[in-house]
Amino acid sequence: MNYSAPVDLLVDNVILVTGAGDGIGAAVAKSYARHGATVILLDKNIKALEKVYDEIEADGGKTPAIYPLDLLGASVTDYETLASNIAENFARLDGLVHCAAALGQIASFENQNTATWFDTLHINLTAPYLLTRACVTLLRQQQQSAIIFTTDDYKDKAYWAGYGVAKAGIETLSKQLADEFESEGRLRVNCVIPGPVQTMLYARAFPGIDPNSLPLPDDVVPTYLYLMGRDSLAETGQCLSAQ
Repeated sequence: MNYSAPVDLLVDNVILVTGAGDGIGAAVAKSYARHGATVILLDKNIKALEKVYDEIEADGGKTPAIYPLDLLGASVTDYETLASNIAENFARLDGLVHCAAALGQIASFENQNTATWFDTLHINLTAPYLLTRACVTLLRQQQQSAIIFTTDDYKDKAYWAGYGVAKAGIETLSKQLADEFESEGRLRVNCVIPGPVQTMLYARAFPGIDPNSLPLPDDVVPTYLYLMGRDSLAETGQCLSAQ
């Protein structure tokens, strides 16, 4: 998407970004901070979160917050505690961006590992559902807020197993929520398809492709900026390609 965001696009916003330790999540978090948001960085990798935190501060962005959480092991109570901590420390939540993902196993139907299937669906579908459910009350308290899910073009291709099924489910969940909240006119819900990007997940999925031939995570950030800011107030229930 060719979108140039105003410098003050996200001033005074508090935005939670999952998968913020690297890849697209880190790029989105740093860009949001540059545009005035206080970003809550969520990932299971504390060292990676600290690196992104330092980069945001060095770049002159608003001081972010770090919230380490392993989506695979987190319980319903863990998500509720997270939402309570956001309410207590920030008194608001303007946006939620789901970038955390796990590729799982790319394999034929007969050769898929059952445990891996369960884990992959949990990280890519159940965890985003639980996190959104815990945060939705805070989000609906704002005059304008947004949820962004990240999906994938390869969801219905052969061998994509639990990852593909989860991404198809995320798109359906996004449309369900957009339909439920549309009459309120406060909370927008959309999906982004990043496309091929230089990330560890894409490298695992396509080890034969030269990563240097692919766009950087920063190149898909404009779509995430657009869907989070005031220029997309009419957009909900959409699935936008970032390339």
